[in-house]
Amino acid sequence: MKEIFQYFFKLGWVAFGGPAAHVAMMQDDLVERKKWLTNEEFLDYMGATNLIPGPNSTEMTMHAGYHRGGAAGLFIAGMSFIFPAVCLTLAVAVFFEKFSEIEWVVPIINGIKAAVLSFIVGAIIKLGKKAVKTRFLAAIGVLVMVASFFGINEILCILAAGVLVLLYHLATDRSRLNNFAPLLLFSAAAAIPYSKWKLFFIFLKVGAVLFGSGYVLFAYLDGELIDQVGWLSHEDLVEAIAVGQVTPGPVLSTATFIGYKVGGFSGAILATLGIFIPSFFYVWLLNPLIHKMRKSKPLTAFLQAVNVAAVAVMVVVSVKMAESILIDWKTIAICALSFFVYFYFKKINTLWIILGGAVLGGLLSFV
Repeated sequence: MKEIFQYFFKLGWVAFGGPAAHVAMMQDDLVERKKWLTNEEFLDYMGATNLIPGPNSTEMTMHAGYHRGGAAGLFIAGMSFIFPAVCLTLAVAVFFEKFSEIEWVVPIINGIKAAVLSFIVGAIIKLGKKAVKTRFLAAIGVLVMVASFFGINEILCILAAGVLVLLYHLATDRSRLNNFAPLLLFSAAAAIPYSKWKLFFIFLKVGAVLFGSGYVLFAYLDGELIDQVGWLSHEDLVEAIAVGQVTPGPVLSTATFIGYKVGGFSGAILATLGIFIPSFFYVWLLNPLIHKMRKSKPLTAFLQAVNVAAVAVMVVVSVKMAESILIDWKTIAICALSFFVYFYFKKINTLWIILGGAVLGGLLSFV
């Protein structure tokens, strides 16, 4: 347990670069160096993270901890990896709250927001290429995009797309109806009643149904925290995306930033607990069933539709973000330059784009 804690706690402080980088670090350390896992076991666990909601690289730490130390190892690994990111994100949130409204800081923040749009669009393109595998799935994506554009809740759109394609698959292959059982858990998890801890339950619900990359989180929160309760603006969501890029560890630690912005320290704690609790539960419950789940065709059909729907919702949310962020020629210029840098220098770290947006925002404020 000590070595599990030490490894994942250290990883949590240095894991910059997003989920792909986190997974690459773990593969090098846990397979090649420490020999905790074989390549086959590592790939099995990676495949399993795509079959359940939640942040893939964080759930990968949980699977590795479970493999090394059982259920206790699962919780130690997950919490050790998450804790550094949460602490750093909370520190950034406190900084933003105190200084983001100062006159000379405003153009810098605006520059960062304009720059962030470039890699949001980049993520949409990358995810879209992987998700849209057939014309049927493309049609589902278009329908979800239209529904989201007209104000239907994002979570409802995404889950409805998954359930519709699942039912279509089951209707054409009745012999597989018995494989539908695992999905009942996912559907039920979304039906969480609101109470005085509304913030906690919003993040708990999102964590329970969050398929796709960390960027999809912002599509979910657009419907929950902007459209439904009006606690955030699109500018706040873009700030959260930027914070997720400049801090190590899981992107979903930006829930801490949003929670603090909405409800101070208690909000940060509740949002963080809400977004991550479902992942611990899913990995603990489903780790022994990995091989069966990967062979389930109905589950595969459900996931394909959910992934396409998530990308479609992200398109609509990014348009809304752009409308609120591109407020003058300066932000438009920063955004355009960021697009050029991101797509021309394909391997550039997004941290440099964020820093470039901040510098340009500050410099253009003197024009």
